[in-house]
Amino acid sequence: MLKSRTAPEADGDGYVPSARRIERERFRRARSRRATAVAALSTLVTGAVLFLVITRSPGWPRTRETFFSPEYARMALPKVLDGLLLNLRLLVVCGAAVLVLGLLLAVARTLRGPVFFPLRALAAAYTDFFRGLPLIICLLMVVFGVPALRLQGVTTDPVLLGGTALVLTYSAYVAEVFRAGIESVHPSQRAAARSLGLSGGQALRFVVLPQAVRRVVPPLLNDLVSLQKDTGLVSIAGAVDAVYAAQIIAGKDFNFTPYVVAGLVFVALTIPMTRCTDWITARMDRRRAQGGLV
Repeated sequence: MLKSRTAPEADGDGYVPSARRIERERFRRARSRRATAVAALSTLVTGAVLFLVITRSPGWPRTRETFFSPEYARMALPKVLDGLLLNLRLLVVCGAAVLVLGLLLAVARTLRGPVFFPLRALAAAYTDFFRGLPLIICLLMVVFGVPALRLQGVTTDPVLLGGTALVLTYSAYVAEVFRAGIESVHPSQRAAARSLGLSGGQALRFVVLPQAVRRVVPPLLNDLVSLQKDTGLVSIAGAVDAVYAAQIIAGKDFNFTPYVVAGLVFVALTIPMTRCTDWITARMDRRRAQGGLV
């Protein structure tokens, strides 16, 4: 027998969706298309209004010449990109050092027993101090204070000193992220590991830390995104990175377009990292909702 054209098609397992479900799905698709159209229209209207407000302002011609000059942008871009290589090297080296030092601090703060109290106190004092100290002040103290001591064998390289200040500050934040992850693991996990014959250190290494690290991957990536932006602060020490390269060009003719170019370069570098962070966060949330992540 031939099937009626109005009858819903059956799936491979013989399931036939009802007419109400088909109508509901059609309504949802229509509503989604309508919402997309409204969002696109509102975005275009908002963008047009902002464009008109900015370009019709009395000081726009002077602002465009000072901050958005195509000539200065073409001149600054190659030198800014050359300086960006230093920022990327600082991100890789300092990021690795921050993760290692932050994890050590977090482990020190979670050690149990009265014998480890001095270590816990020192780790807590470190995190409290550097989380409260502004990064710019930490950079100034390390970059200009360490060379003033005239210690034998201590470097005066502004890149190394600036990177050290970044590590000191960001390791305090990352340590708290790791500590939150460690404390989020249920005590029964540690107790189960000890009941299987693992020592306290083995339980921490093989049971607690793997779960804790997986849980704090999104905030760790957010901290690395912030670190990537703050590598530009090493320019205050005289290191020629993307920001300082822009400052050199801007200082010649008092045109600030190179700063805009450097800012856009950092934004272009940060957006992929941010989107990657969002994707990993959503993926972990889906796995956790399905029971695939402890």
